[in-house]
Amino acid sequence: MKGNYWAYKNSELKYTIYEPFNVGEDVCIGDGTKIGSYCELQNGVIIGKNCSIHAYVYIPSNVIIMDDVFIGARVTFTNDKYPPSDNWKDCPPTIVNNSVAIGAGSIILPNLIIGNNATIGAGSLVTKNIPPNQMWYGSPARFIKRILNENFSCDTGI
Repeated sequence: MKGNYWAYKNSELKYTIYEPFNVGEDVCIGDGTKIGSYCELQNGVIIGKNCSIHAYVYIPSNVIIMDDVFIGARVTFTNDKYPPSDNWKDCPPTIVNNSVAIGAGSIILPNLIIGNNATIGAGSLVTKNIPPNQMWYGSPARFIKRILNENFSCDTGI
């Protein structure tokens, strides 16, 4: 699908994509998800329900995003550690679990798992798995603190 400059609403699946955009084949987008303009979703990407994906986000094949995920503007996911190659097709997918927040301008390297309720600060370079209920940021991203509840009361563990 390629778009022009207006909101595309799928009445059957109830998601919204603001144009222009580029969506590959066999992409699954859950109900209630909103995707900003200038995003690219390559073939086979899976996005869950009630996600908010802001403008200029790049999501290549082999990425799975679960429900209630926030992805800030200009976040880039990658799917190939040693480009250009087709080896990524044999690698495990990158998985962004439920209720994750990824700040603007972050880069997520391939084949990682970001745990439930994790937060990644803006401009971070994520090079390893992020456990659930933790805040990470920096380049490379490093552990900052644990997230104890939905209100983001945090404990540094010190």
